[in-house]
Amino acid sequence: MNNLNRRELCIALSALAAVGSLSREGEAQAKSNEVLSQSKTWTFDSLPVKHNANGGASRAVVQGVLATGEAVEVHETTLPAGQMPHPAHKHRHSEFMFIREGDLEFDNNGTKERVGPGGVVFAASNVMHGLKNVGTTPANYFVIAIGRESAMLPAGAGK
Repeated sequence: MNNLNRRELCIALSALAAVGSLSREGEAQAKSNEVLSQSKTWTFDSLPVKHNANGGASRAVVQGVLATGEAVEVHETTLPAGQMPHPAHKHRHSEFMFIREGDLEFDNNGTKERVGPGGVVFAASNVMHGLKNVGTTPANYFVIAIGRESAMLPAGAGK
């Protein structure tokens, strides 16, 4: 994985700080076109849990549009050993993935790189990418997606 420079890291951290805003108290997730204009906190236990077919789970944090115009979506995922959240894909938005626990393999357009706790992955817009838990314990990571959504494209599809 290429190292992020200071500017890219500052952008990522600014995006992470910005997701702490929401315009309605008590809601764990905003509508995708809602402007996120109020600061807010969430407890982990308050995040809605979605159980996935691969045995893992995900928790939606927030989705909306920042006051500066960028679309943002944040979620947390727990991925069982040996599993992938979904096949390799690409999409219009960019993603930062912050690894809390476990050992993941990041497929960066066919080049596989290992990343562990404390590591950060950046998946650029319209670049084929995927994740797999290559460890022996569950992996846990947060995803910050920035930019307008488009349909996910499986490997071999699209341009």
